[in-house]
Amino acid sequence: MQSNMADIQELADRLRANIGRVVVGKEDVVDKLLIALIVSGHVLLEDVPGTGKTLLAKSLAKSLRCEFKRIQFTPDLLPSDLSGIQFFNQKLAEFEFRPGPLFAHIVLADEINRATPRTQSSLLECMEERQVSADGVTRKLERPFLVIATQNPIEQQGTFPLPEAQLDRFLFKIRMGYPSTEEGLHILKRFREDNPLDRLEPVADREDVVRAQDRYARTEAGDDVLRYILAIAERTRTRDNVAIGVSPRGSQALLKAAQAHAAIRGRDYVTPDDVKAMAVPVLAHRLQLRSVSRARPYEAEETIEEVLREVPVPAEDTLLSHRSSS
Repeated sequence: MQSNMADIQELADRLRANIGRVVVGKEDVVDKLLIALIVSGHVLLEDVPGTGKTLLAKSLAKSLRCEFKRIQFTPDLLPSDLSGIQFFNQKLAEFEFRPGPLFAHIVLADEINRATPRTQSSLLECMEERQVSADGVTRKLERPFLVIATQNPIEQQGTFPLPEAQLDRFLFKIRMGYPSTEEGLHILKRFREDNPLDRLEPVADREDVVRAQDRYARTEAGDDVLRYILAIAERTRTRDNVAIGVSPRGSQALLKAAQAHAAIRGRDYVTPDDVKAMAVPVLAHRLQLRSVSRARPYEAEETIEEVLREVPVPAEDTLLSHRSSS
């Protein structure tokens, strides 16, 4: 089993290094993107324009020998623009299905909150079920299938906030953040003459990703770790500022992310540190707060951090004894 995790670690290292040829810094964000790819999750990148959201998504896509499609979401975008349409082929004198951009391995949904709720909801089936229904026919989407959506949290005019059901389909909600001074200097030098994205070559095949998706779930999570995940989820449901806490689906997402977090580090077992590292990006966007204040835009993240400080962490000796006995 250890060799299986070593394969996943080697794949992650290869992709991380290749993406690093274009994206400066942001190693933590890149790791979360790789984790989402491995667990067949989806990612919502939220930040102000110009922080590298689209560049990061394109760098991952060009690092893989997979089909990539970008969709610019606008208010006039229709569900059929995503899924595809039936058209009449005059040569064959019959109707044919023309697949939409969702029939790709990596889909970049740029400015997703600019589309109407009807179009946003059309993503739900494909994100959750990995299939597209059009004209009464259901078509499976090929693995891997990763949706990377971006949105600007500041500009509200002409946008449609994502409903809770849509947010819950995303494994992670991540903020890119501004670069440090040194990173900013490196960005200016790197992009001074040309765009390094144009020279980026793939370093992994679709089969490599599918193999990692099949193997990561073998990462062992003992009963103490499972109880720790459940305790975190249950604590969110009893806080005064939370109207609706983390659901069982959120707990499952946290376990999967923690397993992949361990796997890309070459380990075949999950530790509480893996859970803590994944808790905020996996759980914060699943909370429904009683009131949302502009003075505290990161209240959901702060709430999860408080929960992590409150919930007792399983003792290391207990975890070691469990592993040795198993």
